[in-house]
Amino acid sequence: MSFELLKPKEIEARSFAIIEEQIANISMPEQQKQILKRVIHTTADFDYIQNLQFSDHAIEKALQALRNGADIVTDTNMAAAGIHKNILHQMGGQVHCFMADADVAAEAKARNITRAMICMEKACTLQKNLIFAIGNAPTALYALHQLIQAGNVHPVLIIAVPVGFVNVIEAKKLIMQGKTPYIIAQGNKGGSNVAAAICNALLYQL
Repeated sequence: MSFELLKPKEIEARSFAIIEEQIANISMPEQQKQILKRVIHTTADFDYIQNLQFSDHAIEKALQALRNGADIVTDTNMAAAGIHKNILHQMGGQVHCFMADADVAAEAKARNITRAMICMEKACTLQKNLIFAIGNAPTALYALHQLIQAGNVHPVLIIAVPVGFVNVIEAKKLIMQGKTPYIIAQGNKGGSNVAAAICNALLYQL
């Protein structure tokens, strides 16, 4: 078996060509398809054709907010590291992840709740339009739901793609039942890499 050495851009081009061939017959808006392709490219998982769900006008609202300098809040440093910050910075936005902050750890320990929940509360202090990209912690989605219900935060978009088996599906359903625009991976699949991929797919559309 021969192994062909390719340059990074050639690998990416071939990968997307394979994905394009597989989803050629899928009927969906082009903006959504761009996000789907990026997620499949990141995961090599075509189940996202069925799993990835978009609320009405979610992408349009997110793109407009990003053009106007919206920030992105994530629940993992892995997701934060994977987001294309150059494009975001050009628009006047930045990425926030508070998981490693000492005050977050102390507050979570004192209240016996997850750091992800405290991170969502801390994000409420940011005086900007916010996109939340949650790829790991369903408790972050639960906290977001509570904060939205209380009127403490008004996200432009929630990217709800935590991965796992405990409370993951239930947390995603909470977001789908709300009025906040969302992009959600239904079921147990997702991850920080998926959250970052969706953010980048939005940024690349700018």
